[in-house]
Amino acid sequence: MFFQSQTPMSFRYALSDAEWKKRLPGPSYLVLRQAQTERPNTSPLVNEHRQGRFVCMGCNWPLFSSSTKFESGTGWPSFWQPLNAQSVITKSDTSLFMVRTEVLCANCGGHLGHVFNDGPKPTGLRYCMNGVALKFIPGAA
Repeated sequence: MFFQSQTPMSFRYALSDAEWKKRLPGPSYLVLRQAQTERPNTSPLVNEHRQGRFVCMGCNWPLFSSSTKFESGTGWPSFWQPLNAQSVITKSDTSLFMVRTEVLCANCGGHLGHVFNDGPKPTGLRYCMNGVALKFIPGAA
């Protein structure tokens, strides 16, 4: 139900590592560019319930609508689908001695989190995102 890339990827929005470090706050850099994970329940976006859009903290690419956000109880902002088919891409992640599906910003390749098959209807998916990888823009979803 989601695209998985098995080849090296290039992205429309690309910066050097030094430019990313300068552009992003420390925790956002560690998640988006180093694929680390924030501690659960540390992002204010977990409790964000206003209407709006969630965009990539690195490049402002539109990722998710507030209308697809749900309370997963995991401690990370969770969504049952991306804004559209061009918002995110996925790839296999075999780190931590398990196989998961990593979610990346389709525009800059930043690590956003992972997607799991234990979400609500209608998709049955749970896009479990790191809050420091996202920025919330209130308004139209």
